[in-house]
Amino acid sequence: MAARKTDPRVAVVGAGAVGGYFGGLLARVGKPVVLIGRPSFVEAVRKSGLYLDTVQFQETVHPEVSSELSAAAGADVVLFCVKTRDTSSVARQLSTILSPEATIISLQNGVTNAEEIRAASGLEALSSVVYVAAAVPVPGRVKHFGRGDLVLGPKNEKAEWLARFFASANISCRISDNIEGELWTKLIWNCGLNALSGLGRVTYGEILASEDAKRLVEAAVYEVLHVAQAKGIHPPGLEDPKAALAGSLRIAQQMSGMRSSTAQDMERGKLTEIDSLNGYVAKLGAELGVPTPVNHTLYTLVKLQEAGTAVPAAGVVS
Repeated sequence: MAARKTDPRVAVVGAGAVGGYFGGLLARVGKPVVLIGRPSFVEAVRKSGLYLDTVQFQETVHPEVSSELSAAAGADVVLFCVKTRDTSSVARQLSTILSPEATIISLQNGVTNAEEIRAASGLEALSSVVYVAAAVPVPGRVKHFGRGDLVLGPKNEKAEWLARFFASANISCRISDNIEGELWTKLIWNCGLNALSGLGRVTYGEILASEDAKRLVEAAVYEVLHVAQAKGIHPPGLEDPKAALAGSLRIAQQMSGMRSSTAQDMERGKLTEIDSLNGYVAKLGAELGVPTPVNHTLYTLVKLQEAGTAVPAAGVVS
């Protein structure tokens, strides 16, 4: 399918599981997109294409790829998928590459990325909440396990235009006028599940099978909810702690065979995003006077393991 003249040129910065999945869907319907990733990813896609192994279809697409951030030049929209620890540095680099009219969409974990992108680059940045279970078993192959939708905000004309663009590539995108609350909804679930999956080296399903593990999830979730309330954040539909816990357990059930992104990073000896998850909650809780012993413990244990095993990746795109 040929790209329409009205389609924006898209650069996916950090073409790992998330960037590869959404960038691959854009390429599948002929959207003008370049996927920027590590050399091993670029080499594999140039040789054999990007194989999308999804729950709906299996197909090889052939997007433009590059290992150089400069390939984002001329992009109207950037899907920003780098690890949160690299947010500011990559945003600063993009400020010298992109047009001032370009829009960056954060497809990352955590709740402060869009603010950090705007501060570092001076460019327009929108927040999104990403719900997709995907992995990269080998370079050039994206394995999709479930979901694949976005929540975008704040609600404005640009967000509505982007939602229509995503819909034209069969990507479900909902607009929220409470994007901060939506970001915290995912933060609640990530803090309850990610570090526990990594430290225990277990799948979400194995967490659900353990009553002790579920009690840890409950304690972590309730702490995050208390911090959100102290900060004046209102995660939609999760004001009741039992609803917040039920949501976490439901996500775990939907992705029962998966290990968290934190677990995948730890298994590969890579630095995690724990500072933007349980670590962020523990730090903010201390500032607000809200006790967060479980989140602080999970954060500390992951950091201790990182200190002994993790090495920084060579480059920032993942």
